[in-house]
Amino acid sequence: MMPPRAYYFIGLNAVRALSIIALILVFASSIFVLVNDIQAVNRAMASPQDMTNCDYIDGSTVPNQPAGVFWAVVNRLLIIFQVIVLILSEIGWPAAFFAKYFPVLGPDFGLGALGIFQCLIGATILSHHVDDFTVVAAFFLFSLGCINIFLGLFREKVKRSRSIMSWREEAKGVLPTHKDLRPPFARPASAFVGRVFGHGEKESDGSESKGLGFGRQGEKAAGLKGFLISKPLESLPRYATQPPRSDQGSRAGTPEPMFKSSATAI
Repeated sequence: MMPPRAYYFIGLNAVRALSIIALILVFASSIFVLVNDIQAVNRAMASPQDMTNCDYIDGSTVPNQPAGVFWAVVNRLLIIFQVIVLILSEIGWPAAFFAKYFPVLGPDFGLGALGIFQCLIGATILSHHVDDFTVVAAFFLFSLGCINIFLGLFREKVKRSRSIMSWREEAKGVLPTHKDLRPPFARPASAFVGRVFGHGEKESDGSESKGLGFGRQGEKAAGLKGFLISKPLESLPRYATQPPRSDQGSRAGTPEPMFKSSATAI
């Protein structure tokens, strides 16, 4: 049985696959509508007729108003451009471009902005009288946009959960890793030892100096470099009793004479 995260990964990527399919369908339908509008305008111009009471050119989505053909074509081109950008965003390439120039569609944001763009495109297409294929594609895109808006409530962790690269990184993290837990003072810096005893240094003539070890030569080299090694003073801890002096010990060991000499008594 797969872990719950595997089901989240499969479900989120299924939504992403359906979103890409809906965008491709809208891309194809927009090109179809653009070609159909241009052909309808050409037919209307080839056979002059009274279009005073017509709101749209017959058989097209072009409004019968000044520069109507221009704005209809611009509308379809903008939809195609937006669809291409959204498809690249769903694929995740190039991630650096979206992270720098369009961060709402980048890896650091959720799916809410993507869903809003999809709903806007779908609503724009459905607001015109179009053929059945275009209606189905636009409605499908609008439905996927609503799902992405709902998934956007969970913010950027949704994109991390559906990312294949993050799945691989977490799989690598399951393996045990060695971590050095020794305190810093237990790991002497090799650079300090090298400076004192000449390891890894280069003399002024460019040749590498050999290590002098811990003997007299090493002590002499350290003294020349300004490092003095002094002998620790002999001392006792504060709680230890001081040993008796030699003169006091000799006096304590010699018994006093019981009888003093007569000369001394006199």
